[in-house]
Amino acid sequence: MMFERFFPDEYVASTYIIPFEKLYEEGYRGVIFDIDNTLVPHGAPADERAKKLFKRLSDIGFSSCLLSNNREKRVKMFNKEIQTHYINNANKPSTKNYIRAMELMGTDKTNTVFVGDQLFTDVWGAKRTGIRNILVKPIHPKEEIQIVLKRSVENIVLHFYKKRLKNREN
Repeated sequence: MMFERFFPDEYVASTYIIPFEKLYEEGYRGVIFDIDNTLVPHGAPADERAKKLFKRLSDIGFSSCLLSNNREKRVKMFNKEIQTHYINNANKPSTKNYIRAMELMGTDKTNTVFVGDQLFTDVWGAKRTGIRNILVKPIHPKEEIQIVLKRSVENIVLHFYKKRLKNREN
């Protein structure tokens, strides 16, 4: 099927319910995150929940990196309270900066996981790079028009993804 190349490895309701301890036990050592609508609403600074998450990841033993198509000013503002690796103007779904993120974290394709809210940039880039990926539902529905348009196509792909999961269960 044409859409399968876009299917995420996993699809969960929120970044904040991902069992990172379990991922660490499975051998993962690095987590790459998109920022907007993955960790906080679009354009928002790091909130308490995000700060706690990055402290928890660090306590578990994870390296982390923010990978954003946004400008540096936006990414720096979010990272001010987090203090992790980051790459701005990432050009997702290009694989170049997924690879650079792993270099910054000292990880590789076998022990890195990617978390993001968009199929055609976040997940597609991670899949093309060969990294395990987790798609999360966007935090906030208010989005820029180009993202709104992409979402309508994403919904078609997710329809087929969910259908395939259901068929596997039967």
